[in-house]
Amino acid sequence: MPLLRPTRRDMLKLAAAMPAFAMPAALRAELGPPAGDNPSHFRFTLGDLKLTIVSDGWFPQPTSSLGMNADEDERMAFLAAHYLPTDEIYGHTNHVYVETGETSVLIDVGSGNRFFDTAGRLMTNLEAAGIDPYATERVVITHAHPDHIWGIRDDFDEALIPDAEYTIGAAEHAYWTQDGLVDRVAPEDQQFVLGAANSIAVDGVDWTLAEDGHEVAPGVRLIATHGHTPGHMSVMLESGGQQLLILGDAITHAYGHFAHPDWYGSMDSDPEATVATRRRVLDMAATDRIPVVGYHFPFPGVGHVMRDGDAYAFVPALWQF
Repeated sequence: MPLLRPTRRDMLKLAAAMPAFAMPAALRAELGPPAGDNPSHFRFTLGDLKLTIVSDGWFPQPTSSLGMNADEDERMAFLAAHYLPTDEIYGHTNHVYVETGETSVLIDVGSGNRFFDTAGRLMTNLEAAGIDPYATERVVITHAHPDHIWGIRDDFDEALIPDAEYTIGAAEHAYWTQDGLVDRVAPEDQQFVLGAANSIAVDGVDWTLAEDGHEVAPGVRLIATHGHTPGHMSVMLESGGQQLLILGDAITHAYGHFAHPDWYGSMDSDPEATVATRRRVLDMAATDRIPVVGYHFPFPGVGHVMRDGDAYAFVPALWQF
């Protein structure tokens, strides 16, 4: 039976009116949605690996997810200067499907039908990309937030991809499954705890509990990026002397968290650890010229990290046709 879905108001937590200087959409030159569908996948290669970015849709997030510790006027001015809405964050959901030649790996399973109506499209979009999602051999869960794990089960509470091998960080698993957690969090967070615990306990899944450096498959390795959640994991891909880092939610905003690495969001469980992890990841990616994939970055979310003084900038990768 599906869980109670969080309402838009629950998720956005917009308690204050917008500042008077918020720019109307027309002045932001905001593009409107299409009459039909846009392509929902993007393919590229990394050495011998074949990669497909597949969208699960999108959903709105509060602007506090960008920088709840930032000055409100500064945060609004930053969004407006980058031609972004100032009333909410428009979050894309970019999943990575990896084909190694020997196995297939899906990073996160989306939110299914238990979250926003604008999300939950991963399985359909995988099929549209010519991929049989039910034949996926390995599934990695970066962390147990709704948009990353709630799609793990069907309406009968059974695993949607029953024959896959599932991996999650040991610390992440331990956090969400601890006794009495739901009674120790704020009331508005209780449904997230229940959703995570129910998803982890799904019938038909035997979890591999991973530590930093765990190899899911040849060329697919987990990296501990704790902070956003207590056991958050990112995924490093390596093939043919090339690397690519799948961030998960270690960095959630392609502009704000690069220009202001010390901003942390309302969904970051440990702000200090979040910022430390983000700076470590940004420094590594910039120094070693490792491309990244951001889950909530503008689709398809693939790009590079460039130093910009004491901060950084996101440079979208050049598409090849």
